[in-house]
Amino acid sequence: MDLELAGRSVIVTGASRGIGRAIAAAFIGEGAHVTICARGRETLEATAGALRAAASGARVEAVIADLTTEAGAAAVLDRAVGTFGGVDVLVNNAGATVRGNSIVDEFERSFDLNVLAPLRMMELARPYLQASGQGAVVNISSIYGRESGGPPQYNASKSAQIAMTKSLALEWVRDGIRVNNVAPGSVAFEGGSWGRRLQEDPEGMAAFVRENIPGGRFGTVQEIARAVVFLASPAASWIVGATLNVDGGQSRSNI
Repeated sequence: MDLELAGRSVIVTGASRGIGRAIAAAFIGEGAHVTICARGRETLEATAGALRAAASGARVEAVIADLTTEAGAAAVLDRAVGTFGGVDVLVNNAGATVRGNSIVDEFERSFDLNVLAPLRMMELARPYLQASGQGAVVNISSIYGRESGGPPQYNASKSAQIAMTKSLALEWVRDGIRVNNVAPGSVAFEGGSWGRRLQEDPEGMAAFVRENIPGGRFGTVQEIARAVVFLASPAASWIVGATLNVDGGQSRSNI
């Protein structure tokens, strides 16, 4: 299926490794031009080089940026607009379980990274997404934003991210911008938390899978990326404000 993404300008945040890198690679595979960002220079540059080597006609820009700051978000947007003439798709993948010095500190920093940073990118990109005519935003949340699970600061901030996405989706669709969420379950990749646990405790992880994931294994980054690319494409033109689980049946919520 041609997803009609060739030549489109796509921003993927938190794209130096794992899910973000796979999302960027999937868009490049569709012929889209991609601007990626992350905070760490070495890993980001290595990822950009690998993506460029695999690209056929698509272009890749890389920006070192802290998206919890206005300057960092603006730098990413300015590079995408300056290089590719606009923004057609924004994927807010950057996010994490934040540890701090107190529960209040953990909540503040979690909301800054998981809620306010995506919102900041969306607001900056909004006029370009509207001008695109096929603008789309995909926010990467978690099944633990739809139901209880994970550390409290993560659960609360990811729930808020889903609520924000739904509310803005209903408003922005009037301007021709579709906004949706993807909610991954437990995904294992090299360097990620589940990947490390698989190496350190294979028996414990096998028991975790048996008890928690009906699909019988951890998800892959490519499986998340394929869902994101579909939601961002015109093929998903009537999907607005949705949160799509990609979890092998791991989540337990009925909605």
